[in-house]
Amino acid sequence: MEQGGAMMATSSIAGGVYGWEEHSHYAAAKAGVLGLCRSLAVELAPRGIRVNAVIPGLIESPQSLDEVNSLGPRGLREAEKIIPAGRVGTVDEAARVIRFLTSDDAAYVTGQSVIVDGGLTVRWPN
Repeated sequence: MEQGGAMMATSSIAGGVYGWEEHSHYAAAKAGVLGLCRSLAVELAPRGIRVNAVIPGLIESPQSLDEVNSLGPRGLREAEKIIPAGRVGTVDEAARVIRFLTSDDAAYVTGQSVIVDGGLTVRWPN
């Protein structure tokens, strides 16, 4: 990219917000994505290039439906009980935030991380 444009990265609440036991390698990588985006935002802003990140919470996707490497369908249904929105998010809902951040409507937004999680990370634990 020579001049102008937008770059996006995807992190995760595991690492971007929370720690995740027995998955420190994953959490460290996802936290690193956020630092990279902030640094690139500063570095590329003079060229009119914006860099932002989305931090998805629990989103129903092939990864989250994997019972071996993630929560699986049963785990996602259990998680819905602690999400203020009362449900797991969709890939399309996360994609709409990415679409906004890469659009001209977000022309003055750079170096930011937007959490898309139905309120999960702002709820006080019971």
